[in-house]
Amino acid sequence: MQKLTSILVTAYAKAPQGTSMYEMYKHAGIVLEIDQQSHKIINAEFTFVTDLAQDFFKRMLIGFDLTANIDELIARVDEHYYAPSSGSVVVALQSAQKRYLEKIQKDS
Repeated sequence: MQKLTSILVTAYAKAPQGTSMYEMYKHAGIVLEIDQQSHKIINAEFTFVTDLAQDFFKRMLIGFDLTANIDELIARVDEHYYAPSSGSVVVALQSAQKRYLEKIQKDS
């Protein structure tokens, strides 16, 4: 079996009513693949409806150190993502970071 050097972190937030995300999923979900050594996001998926939004968001997140101040990433989302679901995206990101930090602190 291949030795893994990354972990998956998932988080969810309620999607805003009246959006296609809400109609399809009810929640905004995020899955982040994190490199265990650098703590950087190396891959990401989100419950966006379109492939373009999925790809754009992935490029926005890859390379971010999940142990760093999340405010930097939130500012980036606010600056580049104009959609009704932006609040849900931020909540899911904050939740994912919290889950990740709790896990690595518990394991150390």
